[in-house]
Amino acid sequence: MTDTTDDTGTSFADLGLSDEVLRAIEDMGFAEPTPVQAAAYGPAVEGLDLIVQARTGTGKTAAFGLPLVDRLVDEDGGPQALILAPTRELALQSAREIGRLGTHLGIRTAAVYGGAPIERQVRELEGGAQIVSGTPGRVLDHLKRGTLDGEKLKILVLDEADEMLSMGFAKELNAIVALLPAKRQTLLYSATIDGAVERMSKRIMKEPQRISLSSDAVGAQTITHYYYLVTGVGKTRDLVRVLENEDPESALIFCNTKVMTERVARELKQAGFNADWLNGDLPQSEREKVLRRTREGSLRYLVATDVAARGIDISHVTHVINHDFPENIEAYIHRTGRTGRAGRTGTAIAMVSPQELGSLYYLRLTYKIFPIERSLPSQGELQTRAESDRIGLLSEAFTAEPSEIDRAVARRLLAHPDAERLLGGLLSAFFGPREDVDEEAAAARRERPARPAPEPEPEEEARPAKRARSAKPRREEPRREEPRREEPRREEPRREEPRASGNGRGRSEDDDDGAEHEGEDDVLLYVNLGRRDGVRPGEIIRLLAENCALDKAEVGRIRIRDRHTFVGVPRDKADEIVDQLAGTESHEKELVVEKARAQA
Repeated sequence: MTDTTDDTGTSFADLGLSDEVLRAIEDMGFAEPTPVQAAAYGPAVEGLDLIVQARTGTGKTAAFGLPLVDRLVDEDGGPQALILAPTRELALQSAREIGRLGTHLGIRTAAVYGGAPIERQVRELEGGAQIVSGTPGRVLDHLKRGTLDGEKLKILVLDEADEMLSMGFAKELNAIVALLPAKRQTLLYSATIDGAVERMSKRIMKEPQRISLSSDAVGAQTITHYYYLVTGVGKTRDLVRVLENEDPESALIFCNTKVMTERVARELKQAGFNADWLNGDLPQSEREKVLRRTREGSLRYLVATDVAARGIDISHVTHVINHDFPENIEAYIHRTGRTGRAGRTGTAIAMVSPQELGSLYYLRLTYKIFPIERSLPSQGELQTRAESDRIGLLSEAFTAEPSEIDRAVARRLLAHPDAERLLGGLLSAFFGPREDVDEEAAAARRERPARPAPEPEPEEEARPAKRARSAKPRREEPRREEPRREEPRREEPRREEPRASGNGRGRSEDDDDGAEHEGEDDVLLYVNLGRRDGVRPGEIIRLLAENCALDKAEVGRIRIRDRHTFVGVPRDKADEIVDQLAGTESHEKELVVEKARAQA
């Protein structure tokens, strides 16, 4: 088995990808291949069967998508490659990403899955899609109906093979394989390679080459693992204490049953947290709404079952929390793989009752993952959190720039021998005699939305394999590097405009998608879209481009606040832009656009 765990600095051009695919990669904003993409590309284009072990979030979709669109699939010829995934979300995600990779080659994809009208899927298949991504049950339906010709499929990809088997799809997988040509290429991707996966690979694959990028390192160095020992009685109350102490930016909370997802989400909402649930009983329309809110950042905590969360594209979460320790230990790997993706850091937390200690021990023994024990927060730690919440209220209340005289007095006050008493008196006057101020401050923190999901990034892990074919010419155009995200400032609840910056154009305070300049000829416009609406600088730029024909180079500094945004535009076009945008709709609300008050 090839065990590849380090990064060799290979570029996409080094793989020998065609100019069209390199252009698509540049359009998608990918900077360089992840290790699994570099390791799998060569053997895949040589036509070898592959067993690739890599944890969730390591770039597996592009790892099999790149060889498919670049070398293995022809523009003409109808369906040639079949991708099987355990859930409809993962099937859709694969179809979309691979479709983007093949956009300049005329390669099209079709997603087929249950719960959606089959007639539309038939039309997509008949329309000439070369790559089909679907769930086992619906794919088998199409093969039996004859709307998908199995004999013409020359490549089979099994994505998350271990999960498909654990979900009981073995019968469907065997039936599908029986309808495919004996001479075909099979690519198997899985986070864990257990006995069931091994047995299946021996039945359906021929002398597969193995590439391992997880094995004992499956816990990933980018993820920090912790656990809290709890009694098991009032577990959700303990979870509330943990959330109060940890204060995650965003979290995916796992439960073992559908009933528990709804119960935990309900109790979190009652405690004031921005939470909702997701399980197999949720209708597809409601499911999509919940996922959209999560991606946009308006939903901070999502409580889900393994099946519901499998393959959904919410890879930006900072924390994965196991309210219930998984009964199947491999599920821990899949769950925690939802954070720490694409080189980001992440935190995994488990609530472990006495009955679950055996599973924790088995995790250590099997995967060499050793979570660090933490104690439930003490009263002193909770008091520290309450004090921080009050500071948060102060930060929200005083957003305007103070005068120089006020700053001078503040400096003298800090140096005063009785500073603590004087400051305490000021705070007492500000907060007043209210007894609910701590709850008000805590509620503001709990209801805070998460940051919206970043733009798609490549996923993760391996070393480039030697390729037999000659590489295609390397493109001379420079590749776009992935922009580095900056930490957003605390939001402003009021419409007051910060002091104008004068000249010298700069980037957006909240994201690197903003324009590169802001000059003295700019006018700042107020737009009633803010972080709570999930708006991002790139969307503001597109809004101006589509409605006002404003070039990106003309857009000045973008400042996104909690409920509104300030954006710099050329002074001679400001009035026209206000007229063109006012009254239009975006993010499900009617826009209010006007010159910032300091200039109006």
